Amino acid sequence: MGVVYHGNYAQFFEMGRTEWLRSLGVTYKDMEMNGIILPVVSLNLTFIKSALYDDILTIHTFLKKEPMVKIEFNYEIKNQLDELICTGSSVLAFIDTKNMKPTRCPDYLLKGLGY
Repeated sequence: MGVVYHGNYAQFFEMGRTEWLRSLGVTYKDMEMNGIILPVVSLNLTFIKSALYDDILTIHTFLKKEPMVKIEFNYEIKNQLDELICTGSSVLAFIDTKNMKPTRCPDYLLKGLGY
């Protein structure tokens, strides 16, 4: 059909989160090595316009509020013409891998955010 498959947008959001964390000096790999995983608890997408094959997309990732046991993001995806393609949000939970139970946001992440 010449358009990006709708299921790819969840991956685009994940790329946005990954790069957002990296900009703070934190990686998913580092978090996992420190015993924290971040499963997605909820995901919401609103499609505004189709992204076409070969479009250059930019994912803007915004933190909604100070993370506690959960971390919440908003997203905007725009094409190379700066047209809004998709908006969305996600909620992820901080899980301690030792007991697989929710835990507070790690201090190193809060410090990177200036909290």
